[in-house]
Amino acid sequence: MSERQIGIVRELFRYPVKSMLGERLDEFAVAVNGVLGDRAWGLREANGRIASAKKWANLFDFRAAYESAPQPATLAPVRITLPDGGTLHADDTDASARISAILGRPIKLERARPDEHARGEIDPQTVFGDVGVERMMPQFTAATLPDSFGLPRGSFFDSASIHLIATGTLAHLRSLIGNDAAGGAARTDPRRFRPNIVIDTGSDGDRFIEDDWLDGELRIGGAVRIVKMQAALRCVMTTHRQTDLARDPRILRAAAQHHSARIGVFAAIGAPGPVRVGDPVLLTT
Repeated sequence: MSERQIGIVRELFRYPVKSMLGERLDEFAVAVNGVLGDRAWGLREANGRIASAKKWANLFDFRAAYESAPQPATLAPVRITLPDGGTLHADDTDASARISAILGRPIKLERARPDEHARGEIDPQTVFGDVGVERMMPQFTAATLPDSFGLPRGSFFDSASIHLIATGTLAHLRSLIGNDAAGGAARTDPRRFRPNIVIDTGSDGDRFIEDDWLDGELRIGGAVRIVKMQAALRCVMTTHRQTDLARDPRILRAAAQHHSARIGVFAAIGAPGPVRVGDPVLLTT
């Protein structure tokens, strides 16, 4: 086995409420089941499914943040900023009603249930944007793709407990999109991909960097190990408008054309611990 440094931690993100915008941090705690407090809350639809920006792009008009660092036994209060700039707390008695009124349909803001296998919502007609279901998942069509997907037991994660992406990959994707008269230069900002950890591998991207990691493990800082890495399948969420980022369908088109729509990695936690911006990231293979 060999170990080499591949970069440093550039940015850290946590998303207290599934499919809302989250918070950029200088440090956070990684527990055995993911970043502490990540996707701890979700919006349950009347049909029992968990709302996702894969179907409801306007969830990106909301932002959630903890008022202090969450602890293993007790999560701190979550403040949600509404589209009009107003705020509420996730545990307010009228929180669900106020969000329902904004969305125009009944939802219930809930904590993840430890023993539940929840299901997330999608719209098969739009989940892969104008790339289309058949190209992304040839075994399905828009008519046969299920309109929901299973979430890991006891969580509101889509598939894995942590998500990482490399700056070199984002630079490479931007170069593949290029610059056109209609859309201008693409902004392959990491926020489009909703990672927990952005690894600075340099800005001169000539490939999809994470491909080099898939058979190994990452060690971040002094304690955290990232294992069982798998290339992350992307969807229409990468194209949505959010704050200063305009809607841009080119993001998913280029990812599909050049890398089977896989950008970044989903992974598991091999060892927990703190992670800070600036921490070295080492790859063991």
